[in-house]
This record gives sequence, C-alpha cells and structure tokens, in this order.
Amino acid sequence: MVVADATASGRETARLLLEGVPTPITLADLIRFRVREEVARYNAAPIPRFNGLVQPSYAEATLNGYVLKQPRRLDWEKQADAAVEAFTRNGFFVFVGDRQIEDLDAELTLDETDVVSFVRLVPLVGGGRGPARRAARTGGIRPAGNTRTT
Repeated sequence: MVVADATASGRETARLLLEGVPTPITLADLIRFRVREEVARYNAAPIPRFNGLVQPSYAEATLNGYVLKQPRRLDWEKQADAAVEAFTRNGFFVFVGDRQIEDLDAELTLDETDVVSFVRLVPLVGGGRGPARRAARTGGIRPAGNTRTT
C-alpha cells in the first residue's frame, strides 16, 4: 500500500510504501502503523532532517519536513499519539482514493494498490515581520515607547 503526503492544494510532497498493513484496520491504527514505520526508518540512520507526519518535540518546521537540532532516536509511540491528536484537531485529513475518512474508528479494508493520502494543513514557515514575530524574538517584551534620544 502506498501512503502519499500532500498539501491542501493537492501537491504531493512525499510517498511511502507500507508493507504488511493488516486489513481490515481502523484509521487510528493505520495512522499509528504509518508513524511507526517512518520513525523506524528514521531511527535506522538518524539525520538532522525528519520527513514525518508530525513534528517531533524540539524540532523546527521547515518547508520540507522538520529539522532536529541534534539527530536523535525518536519515540514512535509519542509520535503516533501526537499524530492521532493532530488528526482530531484537523491538522491533516486522510483520503483512501477519493473518499475522505473522518472517523478514527472507521474500519478500512485496503488493497496493496490503494493510495492513502494524508493531506496536511501546513502553516507557512519562515520569518514573518509583524508584531507577533517581533514579540517572539524579544520574549514578548516590547519597548514602552521611543527610546531614541536626539
């Protein structure tokens, strides 16, 4: 079975072949299975960039995945729990073919030829310039007024 990651605009960003997926399987278990596999592949040779479904703790989001300050082994169960939680908060949607699956308890019968798409609603990543970005840089401290003297 193939898992595809896509943006909300439909642009595919990654593909992953998953073998040995039990069928039938609930959506929640499929999410956990997918995350377990991607974390196992990452842990086999940790590098700074992780291209997974959810952001690991202490990692920074980039346009093409997440960057860990120091490569380290990831805990697949924590990642899987975060992925299931993200689904419940509409962090991503799941489609089997053209059919959207909305219920974590939905039982799926999948064929080897099925494509399961995970469509992420990804916020823009990068350096904004507004007050929120400025507050983040200064720890939320703002100058009281004009501090320049002439």
